[in-house]
Amino acid sequence: MNTKLTLILDKDVIEQAKNYAKDHRISLSKLIENYLNSLSSKEDRVRNVSPLVKSLTGVIPSNLADDKKDYRDYITKKYS
Repeated sequence: MNTKLTLILDKDVIEQAKNYAKDHRISLSKLIENYLNSLSSKEDRVRNVSPLVKSLTGVIPSNLADDKKDYRDYITKKYS
């Protein structure tokens, strides 16, 4: 069942959203509906994390996961 919704947004945001929707051949209403659906589905995905994934969370320290720095170092070494 569809229901009308009135939003008050910045004019520039509305224009950008309209352009995006037009470029992707989708209505602005459908674009916003899809976005709102994605918010709730992200919450569902977080809740449905398997026990294996939960057990692996935090295993790799964040200071070791700098892929961009590793790649820059590799390129620098390769072309130096």
